[in-house]
Amino acid sequence: MADAPAAQTPASESKTVPGIDGTAVSDQGSLTYPFDGRPGDGEVMEMRPGVLWLRMPVPIPGLDYINLWLVEESEGWTLIDTGFKSSKLQKIWDQVVAQHLKGKPIARILCTHFHPDHIGLAGWLHEKFNAPLWMTFGEWSFGRMLELEQMPEVPADVIAFYEQLGFDAAQIDALKARGFGNFAKAVTPIPRAFHRIKEGDSLRIGAHDWQVIVGNGHSPEHACLYAPALNLLISGDQVLPRISPHIGVYPGEPEARPLTQYLNSFAKFSDLPGDVLVLPAHGDPFIGLHKRIDMLQRHHAVRLEALLDALAQRPHTVIETLPLLFRRDIKDHMTLAAGEALAHLHHLMHEGHVVRQRNPAGIYEFSRSDGLPDRVDLAAQ
Repeated sequence: MADAPAAQTPASESKTVPGIDGTAVSDQGSLTYPFDGRPGDGEVMEMRPGVLWLRMPVPIPGLDYINLWLVEESEGWTLIDTGFKSSKLQKIWDQVVAQHLKGKPIARILCTHFHPDHIGLAGWLHEKFNAPLWMTFGEWSFGRMLELEQMPEVPADVIAFYEQLGFDAAQIDALKARGFGNFAKAVTPIPRAFHRIKEGDSLRIGAHDWQVIVGNGHSPEHACLYAPALNLLISGDQVLPRISPHIGVYPGEPEARPLTQYLNSFAKFSDLPGDVLVLPAHGDPFIGLHKRIDMLQRHHAVRLEALLDALAQRPHTVIETLPLLFRRDIKDHMTLAAGEALAHLHHLMHEGHVVRQRNPAGIYEFSRSDGLPDRVDLAAQ
């Protein structure tokens, strides 16, 4: 998940907005924002004929708003992403339906991925309109699994995962206090049945064909949608204009390599036109897809180089790497920060630049591999 500029900020301004990790990736004024202003709560803006932009508040500090998209069909509307579970958002949805949908229902719900700001109201809208849910299998199944995974206490293996990253007793106590299985509190019941979409599919939405492009890293099988005839890309969280999406490793897949997957996913966008209008989940619609991808690649290359420089001096635990990567207070986001640091370390480890071993306390320590040159070309990997 990621955050967006405050509603009062004009869309034409070039802003750097801190993400959850405090490492905003500024657009440096090189992206084009073709629309003035943003829709307010319960309002819409037309991006292309029959394609509407609406924004929903996200009730989590640092997230602010998510962008949702409605595409007009002959008998209804296809909705891309739904917003967070919230009675306030349900009232905003009622306003949108009453004022902007021409008396037609939501006929289909398509969620880019399972995160609560994207799928949170899918169950409620499904029941309200009898609208089927469309997702990739990886996103639907992961969301369903997390919704059902509720336990009275944090499992021992989860605690052990964070202890081996270097969490101290106070940090472990904070982890336990947050409880386990909180995902279910952030979503309405995810429909038990869904329509599967996958890489390379062509979906007829409204009057045009939309190609499914599946990205990885931020989530298991994140669906982006590209309409060649409209020159539109709905990028979800995969490509954001002003911050880098969160890329993290978690207890359910402790040896995952999400940063490697994320960087490799950029190749899937290489053939899209340079002037495609990108509709992101957070921030403003923009033009400059390939410039933005270059910025994101450089952003991660800089972070990887910082880690390599530090690990060449001495071994570091995951917790000890956090000051190298984050420039803001992260004490309330330690699992997210540690997950992101671990994603970078796993990328370096599996590329052969870093080795990992346990210290006498059983905590993982990472160090620079012997025999490597002082500088490694990380951006090209």
